[in-house]
Amino acid sequence: MPGWMKWVFALLVGFAIIVVGFRWAPWLLTGFFVMNCLVLIIVVLLQSGKAADLAGAFGGAGSQTAFGPRGAATVLSQATTWCAVMFMVCALALVVRVDRSVESGGSILQRFSKPAPAPTKSVPVTPAPATPQPTAPQSSTPPQPAPAAPSKK
Repeated sequence: MPGWMKWVFALLVGFAIIVVGFRWAPWLLTGFFVMNCLVLIIVVLLQSGKAADLAGAFGGAGSQTAFGPRGAATVLSQATTWCAVMFMVCALALVVRVDRSVESGGSILQRFSKPAPAPTKSVPVTPAPATPQPTAPQSSTPPQPAPAAPSKK
């Protein structure tokens, strides 16, 4: 079987699981996403670095290419690529699914949250209004000082 056919088959299986999980069985989509994350973590941790020798520590990769020597893709690197593609597609499918369920009123918060109780309006006890004391009307002209007494020398 040619290499491209393996990729097509693997991606079709992944996308089929995502479509079935998106439409009919949300637990399948979530379970596939979690399993994909675990496999992705394991596959990435099992790979060795590209420049694991002493020359790689100082930037010498032994080749004139921009990103170092490119060897043949191993099974681990192919699995990493497949898991990364499935991770991104699953994450997008889960986000779209959650957005649709929230728009249709399927939010947990909307179903089980209770509105805050309305504050009770208690009538405060106030004393009877005090009657104001009448005051002398004030004139609008300022008071004039008294004339000074003449001084005798």
